[in-house]
Amino acid sequence: MNANPPGSIPTIRLGNPDAVAALRSACTDVGFFYLENHGIEPNFFKRVFKESRELFALPVNEKQALCDKIMNRGYTAMQEETLHPAAQTEGDTKEGYYIGRDIPASDPRYDPAKLRGPNQWPSKDVSPEFQSTMEEYHNLLSAIGMQVVQLLAMALGLEETHFDKCFQEPITTLRLLHYEKRESNPERGIFACGAHSDYGVITLLLTDEHKGLQILHKDEWIDVPPKPNAFVVNLGDMLERWTNGLMKSTQHRVLTSGDSERYSIPFFYDPAFETLVECLDVCTDEGNPPRYPPTTAGEYLVNKYHETHADFAPETKIKR
Repeated sequence: MNANPPGSIPTIRLGNPDAVAALRSACTDVGFFYLENHGIEPNFFKRVFKESRELFALPVNEKQALCDKIMNRGYTAMQEETLHPAAQTEGDTKEGYYIGRDIPASDPRYDPAKLRGPNQWPSKDVSPEFQSTMEEYHNLLSAIGMQVVQLLAMALGLEETHFDKCFQEPITTLRLLHYEKRESNPERGIFACGAHSDYGVITLLLTDEHKGLQILHKDEWIDVPPKPNAFVVNLGDMLERWTNGLMKSTQHRVLTSGDSERYSIPFFYDPAFETLVECLDVCTDEGNPPRYPPTTAGEYLVNKYHETHADFAPETKIKR
């Protein structure tokens, strides 16, 4: 196994014999890594980006009609999200589009209070391939997400299937992002994406060729350059809570140069809404008591959406 200098972003290849050890090292050091050997062809990535660009090129009124504030699905307007309010003088200079697990109102699992419901799709007359492309991509990433979670279990010295039961009805969200052609200026509080840590367990990020992503490691902002056909994977707050701080949920941000637009596509792979998130037995002892109070995956996510999304108006009556 090749050693990585502290603070560098290692590359992990699914199926490699050293993947578990490499993953543990990455998760306890920087909380970020590149993921290769995932099985998705480069041409499919190009197709996903093409559909994303075409969606954001639609007229503003057509995009705004695709917004579901209750489910936090569909379109989110430019600057609607503010991920680091204390440092920002205006919202993130990006617009987005959320796609979750598509559960129609006729399905017994339908429950908006638990973020289980339908997606918002553009008309096939406007974008004939958009829905099928994004549904296929969502399914592919769900399978990859489970592989990474199983590697995480083994990296903690647990059985490979330890977390499987928590992901039988996962909260899985694909988010298309479009950053405007505008220069970020941290001194003036202008960020393409404000500094934050992700809320869930893991994020699989696909980026275009334009740089901008940075992570905070030992009080220094470090660039994470794009790597063709590889995912940038990072850990979220729930995993840090589960592991009592052993695995790092790292602060990150995006600064754009103003020379071009930028597109990226994060996929958030999180446990079922009801999942109890509390310190794992293997991550605590007499000298290292639990640092975080127990919570549930759904409660944590909904609270974070309230903090960062100006137009989030969730359903509060949970179906029994």
